[in-house]
Amino acid sequence: MNAITPTRRRFLQTSGLILGLSLPAGRAAARAVSGNAPEAPFAPNAFVRVTPENKVVIVIKNIEFGQGPATGLATLAADEMDADWPQIAVEMAPANDALYANAAFHTMGTGGSTAIATAFMQMREAGAAARAMLVEAAAKRWGVPVSQVTASKGVVSHGDRRATFGELANDAAALTPPEKPVLKTPEQWALIGTDVPKVDSAIKSDGSVQFTMDVRRPNMVHSAILHPPAFGGKLASVDDSAAMAVPGVLAVKPVPQGVAVYARDTYAAMRGRAALKVEWDLSAAERRSSEELFRVCATAAAEPGAEAEANGDVASALAGAAKTIEATYYFPYLAHAPMEPLDAVIEMNGDSMEMWMGAQMQVAQLSAAAKVLGVPPEKAVLHQQYAGGSFGRRVEPTMAFPVEAASVFKAYGGRAPVKHVWTRENDLTGGYYRPIMVHRLRGGVDAAGRIVGWDQVIAGQSFARGTPMEPMMIQDGIDTTMVEGAKESGYAFPAHRLGTHIVDSPVPTLWWRSVGSTHTAYSVETFLDRLLELGGVDPVAGRLALMEEDRRKGVLTRVAELADWGSAVPEGRARGVAVHKSFGTYVAQIAEVSRGADGVPRVHKVWCAVDCGVPVNPNVIRAQMEGGIGYGLGHALYSELVLGDGGVVQQHNFDTYRSLRIGEMPEVEVAVIASREDPTGVGEPGLPPIAPAVANAWRKLTGKAVDRLPFIHGDNV
Repeated sequence: MNAITPTRRRFLQTSGLILGLSLPAGRAAARAVSGNAPEAPFAPNAFVRVTPENKVVIVIKNIEFGQGPATGLATLAADEMDADWPQIAVEMAPANDALYANAAFHTMGTGGSTAIATAFMQMREAGAAARAMLVEAAAKRWGVPVSQVTASKGVVSHGDRRATFGELANDAAALTPPEKPVLKTPEQWALIGTDVPKVDSAIKSDGSVQFTMDVRRPNMVHSAILHPPAFGGKLASVDDSAAMAVPGVLAVKPVPQGVAVYARDTYAAMRGRAALKVEWDLSAAERRSSEELFRVCATAAAEPGAEAEANGDVASALAGAAKTIEATYYFPYLAHAPMEPLDAVIEMNGDSMEMWMGAQMQVAQLSAAAKVLGVPPEKAVLHQQYAGGSFGRRVEPTMAFPVEAASVFKAYGGRAPVKHVWTRENDLTGGYYRPIMVHRLRGGVDAAGRIVGWDQVIAGQSFARGTPMEPMMIQDGIDTTMVEGAKESGYAFPAHRLGTHIVDSPVPTLWWRSVGSTHTAYSVETFLDRLLELGGVDPVAGRLALMEEDRRKGVLTRVAELADWGSAVPEGRARGVAVHKSFGTYVAQIAEVSRGADGVPRVHKVWCAVDCGVPVNPNVIRAQMEGGIGYGLGHALYSELVLGDGGVVQQHNFDTYRSLRIGEMPEVEVAVIASREDPTGVGEPGLPPIAPAVANAWRKLTGKAVDRLPFIHGDNV
C-alpha cells in the first residue's frame, strides 16, 4: 500500500505536484539519473541505459519494498529490448515528476497496486525504442537493411556478424529515437510471462542491498522521539536532566511532534528517551477507549446513513422474506508493522538538502521535508532506498513522517546529518492505523432459498477527513475508501442498499494493505455465506449464480477445481471459500481449517486463483498471493491495537501485537489465470479473501460465526 484509489489520485492531481511526463533522449536522459553505475553512452529515454561493459540498466520509478516492481518493470523493458536477463541491472529513479510520474497520480508514487498496470506500455515502449536504435546502429555499421538485422539476448546479428549492445552503444547514441516504436506481439515475448529471477533476490540474500537503516554519513547523529501518550496530545514541559546524563546523549529538543533525543548512536538515544520526564497537555487528545469508539460506530451503523449504492425496495424485500438474518461486524485498529520501521537521514550541504529514505511518494515526501527546512525544490535531492516493507505505511496524506524527520533535523540546528529512526514502540503507538470499522448487515431469502434483499451500513473513521484529500475523497458524506469492495460487490441482488457514516476521532488513520477491502471483503463474503446456508445453497454454486462478470466466475471456478470442492474433507477439518475483486484483480481462495490448540483456526492449506490480466512474472504473482495470505491471516487471527483507558495504546511490540509465525503459515497453492487483458496489480488483492475464507470454514466446522476480529478475541474463543 500500498493503496491509492481514484479519488486519492484526484487529490494528487490537484496538490501542486504535477509536471508533464516527458522522456528525453540521448545523454540528457543519462544525466537525469543518479546512481553508482558506470556512465552510459546510450540512454535513449529516461528508463534505459546501456553501458560500455554491456550492462543494461533499467531505471525503476516505483519504490521497491518487496512487492516486485523492480523485477516487473525491468522485465517489460528487457523483453522489448531483446536483452539477456543476466545483463540486466536496476537503479532507483531520482525524485523527478517530469520523468517518472505515475500515470495514475501525475506525480511519482507507488500505491493502489498501480506499478505494473500504469507502466505496462511505457516500459515496453522504452525497451522497444532502445532495441530499434541498436538494430539501426548495427545496420548502418554493416551497410545492410534494418529489416535484415535481428536482436536476441543482448546481441545484434546479421548473418555471421555479431555485436553486443555495449559495442553498439556509442553508435546508437547518435541516432534519433523512434516516435512510435514497434512492439512485440504476445507470441513474441521471451521474458514477459516467465519466472525470471527477481533482480533484488541476490543482494537481499547476501546483505549487499542498502536500506535507509544501513545509511551512514560522516559525523552522523542518531535521534529517537517520544510522542504524546494519547493522540492529539501536546508537550507541556520536559525535564531532560536524566536524559542528558546518559553517556552518548548530545541534546534533547522539543519538536512539534513530541520530544527528540540526539545521541552518538541509536541505543544511547533510546536510553535517553527512556530517561525523559515529560508533562503532556492532553486537553484535546482522544481519551476514549476502543470499546467506547466501537459503541459510537455501532450506534451510527444502526441508522441508514448516507446512501452509497442502492437498487430495489430493500425494506419491502426484507419484510416479505421467508427467512432473515442480521449481523454486526467489528474491525479493530491495525498497524502496518513493516519489518523496517520508518526512518530517514537528512543532511545539509551549504544551501542544499539531501535525504536518504525509502520514499513511497518521492517528490511529495522530499518536497514536504524541504519545505520544513526552507529549501527550494531544486536544491533538494532524494537518494531513494530499498525499503523493508510498507503495506501502506510509508506515506501519509499529510506527509507526516518526512515532516517529522525534517523537524527533528531542524531542531538540532543543521549541525550534522541526522538519522531519525522510529523504534517498534513508535511504530505501534504512533498512529496512522487501519481505521476502526463497524458493519451492520441484514439479509433475507425467499421460500426457494434465493436471496431477495441485502442491507449494509458501514460506520468508521475516514483518513481523508481534515486533510487536503477531503474534497476529492468525500462526496455527499461518503468516503469511497470506506465502501470499496462493498459497493459494486460483484453480486446481483434483487434489492440492496449500502449506507455509510463517518465517525470522527483524533486517532490518525491511513490506508492499510487492500484499504477498504480489508474489512468489506470480510463482511460481504461471510454474510453472503450465511445467507446461502440459510437458503440451503452451496457456497460455490450460490456465488456463481449471483455473479455477472466472467473473470470473477473464472477465478471461483478455477479455485474450486484446485481444491476439488465438494470432495471429502479430512476428519476434524472444514473448508470455506471467498472471492473478491480489488484494484482490478480477481482473487478466489479456499481455506482448509481445523481447531488449533489456542482455540482459533489452524489453517492447513489455502488454494488460490488469481486473474490479474497479463501475468508479467508468475513467480512474483504467486509470491504476492502467498504474502498477502500470510499477512492477512496473521492479522485476522491475532492482531489488534487497543486504546485503553484514557486513549492510551496497549500494544507496544510484537510480544503483544501478535503476528503469524513461520510454523503457522499454511501450505499455499496458487493458480495464475492465463490472460491477455491489461495487467493489474498484485501487491494487495491477495489479502482480502483469506480472512472470510477461514471464517466460513470455521463456521462450518464449529457452528460459530466470527463477527469480531481478530479471531483470538475473547468473544470468539
